[in-house]
Amino acid sequence: MNDSRIKYQPTCDLNALKARAKMYAQLRQFFSERNVLEVETPVLSQAGVTDIHLASVQALRHIGGRKQTHYLQTSPEFAMKRLLASGSGAIYQICKVFRDDEHGRKHNSEFTMLEWYRPEFSLKDLMLEVTDLLDVVLAQRFGEVRPTIYSYKHAFMDRLDLNPLKASLQELKDACHRVGLNLDLGNDRLGYIDLLFSHMVEPSLGFDTPVFLTDFPPEMASLAKTRIDADGELVVARFELYIEGLELANAYDELIDANVLRSRFEDDNAEREKLGLHVMPIDEYLLAALPNMPECSGIALGIDRLLMVVQNQMKLEKVISFPAEVS
Repeated sequence: MNDSRIKYQPTCDLNALKARAKMYAQLRQFFSERNVLEVETPVLSQAGVTDIHLASVQALRHIGGRKQTHYLQTSPEFAMKRLLASGSGAIYQICKVFRDDEHGRKHNSEFTMLEWYRPEFSLKDLMLEVTDLLDVVLAQRFGEVRPTIYSYKHAFMDRLDLNPLKASLQELKDACHRVGLNLDLGNDRLGYIDLLFSHMVEPSLGFDTPVFLTDFPPEMASLAKTRIDADGELVVARFELYIEGLELANAYDELIDANVLRSRFEDDNAEREKLGLHVMPIDEYLLAALPNMPECSGIALGIDRLLMVVQNQMKLEKVISFPAEVS
């Protein structure tokens, strides 16, 4: 007998379902016109991201009769870079990605990502292409989009009067206390920077115009190159896109030095061990591919969050059919 008390309906309405279908068609046309190839790669892998701030969903499966722990992708990045190193040229993918225990107004542990890579593109070239894409998908809501470029350091200094590239651990702790953020994160300098940024800087970004936030602290290098900025300070060659306080995309001038990347993975895993987190297998396939990968810029964009902007919705559940709690 059916239980009529169980609410089986989606959390979004039919308009949101139609808006998603329309966006997928727009994206595929956009990339087709630019000769960017749509690709598909596995969502399960024997290795996963080592970043201590990301948790992979584990899955058990049998290969050749042997049970193995594999990981649902937090991004298709590793596999797509193997395609780039094999001569694919410019590529994009619309796919499901997973980040364990991320739920809330703008989070769900399963979400949809658009990721694309452009050989020979600089970050500035990629910003121009992102702007063209936003002009297509946001035309009905905003008309023409005119983003501004803002460095991470200056966004931080404008709101907190503190340079995150130079601030000591104690200065960061003091700034947290000053604004009422009284979490004890021990000696996690990056943790305090993230805390201040997410509470005091991020919510105000991208309301007058979309913002490309650039030149991040070196602790946030991940899989990006580093460079020296105009003030002589070491920064990361990457940008993030913000609209109405939402982080929509994250782009890198992609690191192609396998030795540097291996050492970053190993440092991450040493930190994971120290924190009692799961130590991740290193993706040897990716490291083997990197020497053959072309210079390129790449970007990951959250489709569901972009739909929130298109639909002028404040909650992620209003643009996805079944959040994790009811899936």
